[in-house]
Amino acid sequence: MENGSGVNGHGYTSLPGGQPYTNGFHEPTAEDLERELPVVMDGQVPLQELVSRTVQAIYAQLSELSETLPNMSDTARKRTLADWVVQTKKQVVKLYAVVKWARDADVVQKAMNVTAFLMDQNRQFEDAINGLKYARDSLDPARLRNHDLLTSLDVLTSGSYRRLPTAIKKIIVPPIPLSDEEVARTLADVEDSIRFRLRMTEIIPREMSKYRISDGRVCFLAPKLFEASLCVRGAQKDDGWFFVNVEFLFTVGGDRTGVQEFPRKPTGLLKRHITDEADARLAFYLPLPPDHIPPPDVEIPPRPHLPQGVMDAPLVRVFNFLQMMSLSYQLEILWYQTERLRSLGWADFLSVMMTNNRQTLTISYWVRHPPAIVPGRPPPRSKLPPLGGKLTISIVRVEPSPKNKANRSPKDRVLAELQEKSKLQGARPSDEVEPLRFEVKWEPQKEALGVDVPPQDIRLPLRELVVDPDNLDIEALLRKVITKHIEEILKVIKAQLQHGSTTRSGIHALRTHLCADEVVVVTIDPRTGRLNLRDTGDLAAAGRGRRYAQLTDRLNENPGFLPDAFVRLKFGTIVDLAEQKASYLGLQSYRTRNFSPEERAKLGSPAWSMLYIQLAKYPSHYLVLVITEEDFRYALISVEVVRDSVLHDMVMKDIGWLDVRRVHGDEIVVKDHAVGVDPKVGQKRKRDIVESMEHVDIGEQYTPRFNLETQVLRELYAYCCARVAYYKIEQQFKLRNIPYTAVNSTNVAHIPELGHLQSSIARSIPALCVQSLDLLQGAPAAEAAMPNIRVIPLNWWSEQQAQVVTCVKLKYVQQPVGKRAGSSNVIRPSKRIIYDKAEAIVSFLSEDVDKCVDEFSEEWARVSKMVVIAREVAQMSRHNHWTDVRLLSFDLQTVEFAYAGGYTLSINCTDQLSPTGGSYNLFFSRICDEQREEQGQDDDDLYNPHEEIESYLHDSLRHGPLAQRLQRLVRFLRDTLPVVVELEDIRSTAFKTGQNIDVFPKAAGCPSDDHNEAPPFRHALDFRLMSGARIIILDGSHSLFLADGQAPLSNSPQKLPSVFHAKKSRGSESGSLLQPIPDFAMMVVDAVKDVTSKGTHGQIAPIDMGVICDGSVVKVVARAIHERILRRIKPPDHGK
Repeated sequence: MENGSGVNGHGYTSLPGGQPYTNGFHEPTAEDLERELPVVMDGQVPLQELVSRTVQAIYAQLSELSETLPNMSDTARKRTLADWVVQTKKQVVKLYAVVKWARDADVVQKAMNVTAFLMDQNRQFEDAINGLKYARDSLDPARLRNHDLLTSLDVLTSGSYRRLPTAIKKIIVPPIPLSDEEVARTLADVEDSIRFRLRMTEIIPREMSKYRISDGRVCFLAPKLFEASLCVRGAQKDDGWFFVNVEFLFTVGGDRTGVQEFPRKPTGLLKRHITDEADARLAFYLPLPPDHIPPPDVEIPPRPHLPQGVMDAPLVRVFNFLQMMSLSYQLEILWYQTERLRSLGWADFLSVMMTNNRQTLTISYWVRHPPAIVPGRPPPRSKLPPLGGKLTISIVRVEPSPKNKANRSPKDRVLAELQEKSKLQGARPSDEVEPLRFEVKWEPQKEALGVDVPPQDIRLPLRELVVDPDNLDIEALLRKVITKHIEEILKVIKAQLQHGSTTRSGIHALRTHLCADEVVVVTIDPRTGRLNLRDTGDLAAAGRGRRYAQLTDRLNENPGFLPDAFVRLKFGTIVDLAEQKASYLGLQSYRTRNFSPEERAKLGSPAWSMLYIQLAKYPSHYLVLVITEEDFRYALISVEVVRDSVLHDMVMKDIGWLDVRRVHGDEIVVKDHAVGVDPKVGQKRKRDIVESMEHVDIGEQYTPRFNLETQVLRELYAYCCARVAYYKIEQQFKLRNIPYTAVNSTNVAHIPELGHLQSSIARSIPALCVQSLDLLQGAPAAEAAMPNIRVIPLNWWSEQQAQVVTCVKLKYVQQPVGKRAGSSNVIRPSKRIIYDKAEAIVSFLSEDVDKCVDEFSEEWARVSKMVVIAREVAQMSRHNHWTDVRLLSFDLQTVEFAYAGGYTLSINCTDQLSPTGGSYNLFFSRICDEQREEQGQDDDDLYNPHEEIESYLHDSLRHGPLAQRLQRLVRFLRDTLPVVVELEDIRSTAFKTGQNIDVFPKAAGCPSDDHNEAPPFRHALDFRLMSGARIIILDGSHSLFLADGQAPLSNSPQKLPSVFHAKKSRGSESGSLLQPIPDFAMMVVDAVKDVTSKGTHGQIAPIDMGVICDGSVVKVVARAIHERILRRIKPPDHGK
């Protein structure tokens, strides 16, 4: 409803979410009601935990089968596997049914929550009924008290109360708070009372004799147990003590998870329990306070009384209590840590038990579950103990002696006796100190893991089996015990293998070391007389059992096959290990390739087996592991598929043997046996870390063979990739007949842009060094490079594309300048060029190894020319005395310089390896000085008139020595600058005044045409540059050449084929269209006289068809001639 209307007399409004208020109440949503329901999890099990446990159980059974099946007969193996499949199928079907049922788990959970809510509501109703019934029963005997007539008379007569009850005053009238001085005085009195009682009457246990009195209480310190605070109830003799606070002195070590569950200062219910119990012990012999009101219908037992001649010792009782609490608290922490270990994967092998009195913790390790009884399978012959050992931690009382009941030191015993004599005065204390401590017992099980260890060897000193309150860590204590147990078991096994007999229970075994950690055990069945082979190495698995079964069958057919069987097992295992390591590294490996026997013989005839590892970047190359009788041999081969072969046979084009010691290092690849490898078996064994190598028998040392480390294989693979990259570069040098040499590789890490392109064996890979005269033969600006050029492949160790960096040290060190040069020593003007300004080294980066030489030549042609141009520009101001020529910007790609004043030229080049010699791009511009910049300049003031002749100058640097061509170009621009500036000034002035004047350049013999409609008069001035920086100004209609092509003037050769024309028309400039300027010779003579009369200094020489002058006066001469021509040819109707 709207406009203030209501529903049933109540206003109607709505919540921000759109939920209305109706009848003054808010109607909650269904989601809000569901959140109010209590969550009931009784009988519920998370589906995740159920699935996890089922999968783990199946995996554990499967792992056990993989270890036991190889030792069974074929029939027993099939029966066992079938039984396991049937049992597992049942479990999976049950799990599937549970998963299907779990779809309705949310509905069931909601129903259980609603049921719990209804039951709670029903209980509340019953409580309300019982409360009403109790109120009725209690109010029935209640009677009104008699009327207070005296108080009524006081109120009626005096208007106020005179006899107000004391209880009302205490409840209603607040007491006057104490001042700071009164509080301090009260606390001082309490402290004096405490100090008097402690020094005169109270028996203080020596274990907590360290105390301090402050803030109205006393703090007792029991080292490594607790620190407790007590206070007195009053100053009278019968006023007892009461408990204030306690802090247990321990530190939880190891895993810090859950440490918040065990605070040093108890809080909450634990603090309340300790407080009640401590107060009860402190007031054990004190009478109940007068205000103590017992509950109804409860009979209080009589308080205990002290016997005759006995004095109360409350501090002794509270010490005994807090001592037990501290030790129990620490024991509970150890129990919690043990349960934490079980939850982290120790549950199947570790059991923990705590006694009912919570004073003894027993931990059993190496727990073994009894093996499952398989029908038809005989029980195991040897029964292993169900556990490996026990670790028991108990709180025990120290056995006292008649003269030393508290187990104290002589000093503490004497001090305690003196205290009792001085304070008890012949009486005896009501309580004695109970000395408690932790007792740790280690009980290793006999024949644990089937090894009988002498009892005298499997012991730990008592100083190591202690519970340290400063570091409560059950895992460290348990690992110390287990480590000692493992160490002694391994010592017994070693002694049996070296000195003892190999016979046990009538079974003889022959243990043969194959390679690395692989051992084969040969046994003879006493019943059948059959030979059996077993593998006990790290890689023992069900997949290898088939090979051993086949060899066993052959051995039983021909026992003389045993030596050959061992050889095959040995080299087969070696190949398996190498193939596994290659698989770990993600390398593609093959045991055979389509090579003929003649091709395989190239790798050596005594080779027993080979493993081919294909290089991912170079599929036609392989790293070959050749397995000989002595050890591995490593080769790098390149292959080629034979065309027109049916089976795609391969041939080896090139073979290179690798020296693994050079690639990886002698100290890691081949190392002498010292400690850690059994010389007879080859199995790794753990030793005590403090055992000295001096105790190792020298005769037990040996050099391991066929020990291929994963890191070694990785580096060999990377080395092969590097060698292939070098081979491709060398092939490019050989095709160009460029000699090269191998030198030590220089680390490129000092270049930040290449710092990530590093490898651990980069220094083992040599670099290629070529002479600049050979590599840059015929290249432009070859003289700019130093003699030696380094070529280094990069990125060959990773999966990314390999790169090549070519480092050239420049002979002419011209530092980059400008904005793109940056402030660091290393700049990167482009993706393929990196320049080190400090070392003057240019690094050319190529992404394609097969084309790296061509790419370098192209980049070098561009960079070297820019370097030469920048160097020449930098030297022009000194050599040619051109002070206004300066280098503005140089970044190896572009050179920008000012050739006169603020007139600049930017040069870059492209296609330098083309047959035509490449091309240069010239860009003219103009910069302003700081003064003009502050005043502000128009765009016309920043215009460079040389832009008009830009297209005619692109080829000016292509032919001849670059330095000379650059000198000629700069000289030409400086000589023509006065002309183009004056012509541009004339053109802009004419444009502003509306005159029809145009200025354009042209090359010799190439006139420029204008397609606009031509006016009646067409005249032109021709400006030409002559030798000696002289300018000739001619009538544009006059030709300098005769009919036979000979120049009439002997002193008018042009330095550059450029012509500047200023004409009076916009038509075509052919000679037939230009008309002679009337009286041009007279105007020239008049202009020359006018210029010289004004004192202008410069060489000016009038000729028949114009005038010749130097650049210093061309501006005033051109302006004077231009003004006279305008006045002469001005139309009559146009004059003003």
